[in-house]
Amino acid sequence: MAFLNEFIGFIDKSSQMGSPETSILNLIPYGRKMKDEAFTFDQIHIEVARNATDDFNLFHDKHKWLQITHNPFKGPIVLGFQLNTLIEYQMRLYREAHHENRIIAENNLRFSNYQITFVNAVRPRMPVYLDIKKTLIKTIPHLTLGNRIAMKSDDKTVLLGFKKETQAPLFLTKTKLNNLPDLNKVPDRTFIPDTDYFLKRKFMNNGSVKNFLSGSLAEQSDYFDELTQLAHYPEIFPCSLASGALLEKAQLENHDFKLNPMVYTSHEISIDRQHLSQLKNNDKLHILVKQLPESSDNTLNHTNIMLRTYHCYGLLQNNEVLFRMAMNLVPLEEILKNLRQK
Repeated sequence: MAFLNEFIGFIDKSSQMGSPETSILNLIPYGRKMKDEAFTFDQIHIEVARNATDDFNLFHDKHKWLQITHNPFKGPIVLGFQLNTLIEYQMRLYREAHHENRIIAENNLRFSNYQITFVNAVRPRMPVYLDIKKTLIKTIPHLTLGNRIAMKSDDKTVLLGFKKETQAPLFLTKTKLNNLPDLNKVPDRTFIPDTDYFLKRKFMNNGSVKNFLSGSLAEQSDYFDELTQLAHYPEIFPCSLASGALLEKAQLENHDFKLNPMVYTSHEISIDRQHLSQLKNNDKLHILVKQLPESSDNTLNHTNIMLRTYHCYGLLQNNEVLFRMAMNLVPLEEILKNLRQK
């Protein structure tokens, strides 16, 4: 969001993920410099992506964005998960080009981790430039492949973050989900008994995934090919379904999306690639959403705006955890109010 740029600045949470400048075993002497390579989303890409994920956020609707009170974007904007998927795909090409998949496989780095801070919005027909920094391999405290990520558009930073490959998830690692009841017996769009988790049930669909990849400027044939029986789900797509779960939860709570719109400020995602490799068409995905209490100790950087934090999990059969994700949102009105006070 352009208006966030004034006070978010460069947010570096490397202390939470392990600073990439310390304990470096090897600096791979290759980088994927794409500052001159433009990626451009059209409105049809937004339509395809939001339909594939059942995301009905008004910020992405080509008509209803006008109904949002004090909307500063002057048009629909690209989904955050679309940008994440663009990063996922370009990182896939990067790993392949620099033969890093062998390191990942030999060392069982089964978890793919994304830490993304959103700074500006992307509008249709705005060229986007992605910069993937050189891979850093570190061994302390554990073996990690890491890359800094930066995305810019119109000479403004769109997002900043990291992509890391690890043996264990980096986010929400202490959560215990083995005492949950049989989620198949819990009604969809309800709270799981004796927990704080809202449940949204989804079913995987190859067609939706292909559309989402295309809408995110990723080559779908690298993941799906009927002639060779290739069907490999991308990392971000299952996670993107959590956005619709948040919207449905808010709708049941009578949230007014027009008068009190919320915007994402960050995503922290850990995906289990071993479970992902087994995902297939029509598989059931249980999405769990837990909203944390707002606190003055959890605020947007350099402001007193309290973050609304959600912990989300994607569970497969036998409650196997496919992904863990922490998402932060803030009310648009609070950001605009903060700017007016400056």
